[in-house]
Amino acid sequence: MSELTLTKTRLFEGVWEGALKSSEASATKPQVDVTYLGEPVPEVSIDPSEEAGLWRLRFQVPKESLSDGVQTVVISDRATEERLETVSFIAGEALAGDLRAEIDLLRAELDMLKRAFRRHCVETM
Repeated sequence: MSELTLTKTRLFEGVWEGALKSSEASATKPQVDVTYLGEPVPEVSIDPSEEAGLWRLRFQVPKESLSDGVQTVVISDRATEERLETVSFIAGEALAGDLRAEIDLLRAELDMLKRAFRRHCVETM
């Protein structure tokens, strides 16, 4: 089991940032792998913060990950190979049809609930 926990802090202007906490408050810089399609993401930075055992992880989201379909960047502990976090992006035309179908289904369910609620109000008056 990994001694590291990773919490996303923000995604801003194409840079993903997270707080990497080590269960041991050692001064040793944590080692993580950030990969997209099995290939390492370049220019990953891990900088110490003011709090002992807490590090700032930052990397530029790969441009090629912003394409049709579901694309995932994986962040894992190098020592244990345990996955700490995934960053997923969903885009494209294929997705649009799925979202429209889900919205139509939600609208139908909402209409059904409105009718049932109105019927209940009439019956209880």
